[in-house]
Amino acid sequence: MAHVNDVAAYILAKLGDMTAMKLQKLCYYAYGYHLAWEGRHLFPEHFEAWANGPVAPALYNRHRGRFQLSAGDITGDPTVLDDGERESIDIVLDNLGKLSAHDLSDMTHREPPWVQARKRANVGALERSSMPLDDDEIYEFFDALVSADGQQ
Repeated sequence: MAHVNDVAAYILAKLGDMTAMKLQKLCYYAYGYHLAWEGRHLFPEHFEAWANGPVAPALYNRHRGRFQLSAGDITGDPTVLDDGERESIDIVLDNLGKLSAHDLSDMTHREPPWVQARKRANVGALERSSMPLDDDEIYEFFDALVSADGQQ
């Protein structure tokens, strides 16, 4: 199974330089859509409900303190991704890859998985939280989006 760093390395190789926040959000959307489309996790690492949206701490530990990232900055092996995983990521990149980090972050702030995790943590908009997002809630949200788009 791939890991979040493998997915991040794949995204950076495909799109080139981007902010760490944008990379985190693209990994999150790839994770959510892959879960809905394939019924399986894209990687085993979890996301937490940080103030700027979902963050995978395992990936954050790789880019901590860096604002801008380039291909090669995240040690990962994109070749471990199977065809279904690459397809899910590619669709997300085709549809969301041109959005800014702030656009992606704003989107997550309106979506139930992040909102519900923040409520469970009982934190305000800018407060720190390490509350994990719930995979069942992620699946339900993205499955509903996929169903609404008639892609299921």
